[in-house]
Amino acid sequence: MARTSPGVNRRAGWSWAALAALPIGFLAVFFVWPVAAIVGLGLTDGGVLATLSSGQIWPIAVFTIGQALASTAVALLAGLPVAFLLARCRLPGVGLARTLVLVPFVLPTVVVGLAFRVLLPDSQVLAIVLANAFFNVAVVARTVGGLWSHLDRRAEDAARVLGASRLRAFRVATLPALRPAITSAAAVVFLFCSTSFGVVLILGGARYRTLETEIYLRTTQLLDLPGAAALSLVQFAAVLAALVIGAASRRRRNATRAGERPGEKLSAAPDGARRPAGGEWWLVGAAVGTLVLLLVPIVALLARSLHTSDGWGITGYRALLTGDTEGTVAVSGLDAALNSLRTAADATVLAMVLGVLAAVVLVRLRRTGGARPVAETLDTALMLPLGVSAVTVGFGYLVTLHALPGDLRTSPLLVPFAQALVVTPLVVRIVLPVLGSIDDRLRQAAATLGAAPARVWREVDLAIALRSLVAAAGFGYVVALGEFGATSFLARPDAPTLPVVIAELLARPGEQHAQLAYAACALLMMLTGAVVIALDRLRIAGRAGGLGEF
Repeated sequence: MARTSPGVNRRAGWSWAALAALPIGFLAVFFVWPVAAIVGLGLTDGGVLATLSSGQIWPIAVFTIGQALASTAVALLAGLPVAFLLARCRLPGVGLARTLVLVPFVLPTVVVGLAFRVLLPDSQVLAIVLANAFFNVAVVARTVGGLWSHLDRRAEDAARVLGASRLRAFRVATLPALRPAITSAAAVVFLFCSTSFGVVLILGGARYRTLETEIYLRTTQLLDLPGAAALSLVQFAAVLAALVIGAASRRRRNATRAGERPGEKLSAAPDGARRPAGGEWWLVGAAVGTLVLLLVPIVALLARSLHTSDGWGITGYRALLTGDTEGTVAVSGLDAALNSLRTAADATVLAMVLGVLAAVVLVRLRRTGGARPVAETLDTALMLPLGVSAVTVGFGYLVTLHALPGDLRTSPLLVPFAQALVVTPLVVRIVLPVLGSIDDRLRQAAATLGAAPARVWREVDLAIALRSLVAAAGFGYVVALGEFGATSFLARPDAPTLPVVIAELLARPGEQHAQLAYAACALLMMLTGAVVIALDRLRIAGRAGGLGEF
């Protein structure tokens, strides 16, 4: 058997190191450095320990964790029946349900916040919990459903034959196998809910604040850097714990899919769906009810955008799109929408480059026995931007980036860079499982036939992963389109995005401002929905795995 020469191994090692350098370097410069600078400023000024020891932040921390736990519980209860529908049922309309459940996940936070303010104007805490759960039903449904569809039904059927009730058969045969996916989904949902910004800012007002909104308040209005740094440290600890739990659960879930855990057989055919029978129809009904409820906030917001003080009409849309707002906003809604589209496109291109490179490197490291700990560490590091305050990152940019050539603080690329930080983890999660599932023997066969490494990548990896790449780009684009946290801090006054315009309108009193805000929300929601529908028309969302390893 021919052995690879040490020189070839060294060259290959340098090539993989070069691939890893770009995402790691971007993460270091545009995430670690700004966040460390803000925390460092707070520590230098003193007062962090005093803030942590005071009684001011702990009620906020308790509310943050409490609403996140409640939202996670609601998302699990609502998402599990949908997961059953997607994974186990062969019924007309399941494909539509698969797409419909993804729409809330990619809706902008300001849109969802305003929608639930319309529905529940006098129930702030309940509105916050339901709005955060509304976002994350898709995470539960797709994460749990992805594993559920691969489980062998024969264990549950055997339990039924031996006299177990349907509930007991599920609890004994299926639930233990699903536990890694449920734990992973719960960890990710808790992460998203505990760092929710736009929803809490709109629904909580000055009365109910989370760590994220308190960091925003202390940084932008009170200029209390020690207090903001202390809150960032508390938030970072909670985020890191959620990421560690999620990473451990993903490893167990992937082991289940690979058949590495004894006693948990996987279905020989990935599609174990069949027509529901007996009590399973109750789960189908619960899933359909969840999907209908997911439509209620969307319909309510659209109806409110058309309801004016003079009756039904499109006054808000007309004023927003023509710029006839009497100086209410600096630009027309059309210009703000174009700014959003351009910025999201730039962020998506950057995130795709970084995310795909990171996924390729992670696959390589996971297949190298001794490098698995490095892969897990890098994987967790890439997820950190999802859990650290976007306001902290944005303010850190203003503090640090003047040291780089060209002073990026005044560059129009600053907002795409911040949005790319949020989108890159999503790209990694969608692309990584597909690249990791490619049989290495296909690459070896192509190389044996004389294909160069670039051609092997093009003919094997790219051909197999193309759908997931397009899905990652589409979902990343709509997430960037609605990003609000960092964008609200970094967008220039002459080039605001639609979420920033909506926030400005909501901060001003008066019926005209409210009507413009509702129209802008509806416009942003329609832009987002158009992208999701386009993905569905291409049949990408269902086949590419949707949310991937989430």
